[in-house]
This record gives sequence, structure tokens and C-alpha cells, in this order.
Amino acid sequence: MEMKMKDFESNLKQLEEIVTQLEGGDLTLDHALELFEEGVKISRCCNAKLEEAERKVEMLIKNADGGMAEVPFTTNKSDE
Repeated sequence: MEMKMKDFESNLKQLEEIVTQLEGGDLTLDHALELFEEGVKISRCCNAKLEEAERKVEMLIKNADGGMAEVPFTTNKSDE
């Protein structure tokens, strides 16, 4: 199952749907495991997006003179 890059809100909605299905309990073990695996991947993607947003916010509010200034954000991935 390949993870497509979606926006945070779409990923969160899909994750909520997976949780609802898993909580229903009407799944075979194999299907439940597949959904769980997909949910973990989506959760990691959401977490990465939240961490990136947090770093961007920190960069916006941390300015030498105490004011707010936007600073370009780069990740280590772009350096490779």
C-alpha cells in the first residue's frame, strides 16, 4: 500500500475513518492489520507535518530584535 501525499486535513479524516472501522470490530484479522498499518503510516505523516509547522512557527516568532520575521525553512532532506 503506497502512501500518497495529502494535506494534513485529508490525512486526519482518513485516520479517523480507520479508527472508526477498527473500533467497530467487524473486520477480519488480516483486514484489521492492513488498516492498522495504514493508520500508523498516516499518523507518522501527520506527525511530521505538525513538527514542520511547529518549526516554521518557531522561526517566525524568534527574531533577534524580538519582532516577528519570516525565515526560509529548509529540511535536511533538501540537502541530500
